[in-house]
Amino acid sequence: MSHSLSPLGVLHTALSLLPLAAGIYGFIRHRGIDPSTRSGKVYLWGLVLSVLSAFGVSSTGGLNPGHAFGVVILLIAAGGVLVPRLRFLGRLRPYLAAFALSFTFLLSLVPGTNETLTRLPVSHPLAQAPMAPVVLGTLLVWLLLFVVGFALQCWHIRSRSRTAPRLSTAG
Repeated sequence: MSHSLSPLGVLHTALSLLPLAAGIYGFIRHRGIDPSTRSGKVYLWGLVLSVLSAFGVSSTGGLNPGHAFGVVILLIAAGGVLVPRLRFLGRLRPYLAAFALSFTFLLSLVPGTNETLTRLPVSHPLAQAPMAPVVLGTLLVWLLLFVVGFALQCWHIRSRSRTAPRLSTAG
């Protein structure tokens, strides 16, 4: 069950690797996706380009639930960028922003995992359908990594907020 990629499909796949790489780099280097960093900007722009390019790629010939999923991901990302500016949220702001941006990363892995496992290797894909056990198992691993990663981000945000007042009063 081999599905060849159109030129736009190849472009979409390449664009989709941008937020993946930038997100991983951000998690390693900055302990999260931070829109003020270069990797955070690449992540967000790559996410936008990936979702927009997906509108030209459709096996059904029109809009499908995957396109709506992409729009939801963009709305959550916009929320993650906007939340730090909402003063009324108080100390929750960095946690909500970290959750939203990390959640977009997780959500982006859903179609990527499905497409990869149902297409590769080309001669005999690992999964025959989106609900195949290997796809669901992989998504479960991503979910567990998300939970652990978000917990670590919360710990980092909390430890940073505890030391920040001491640093500002000492100087």
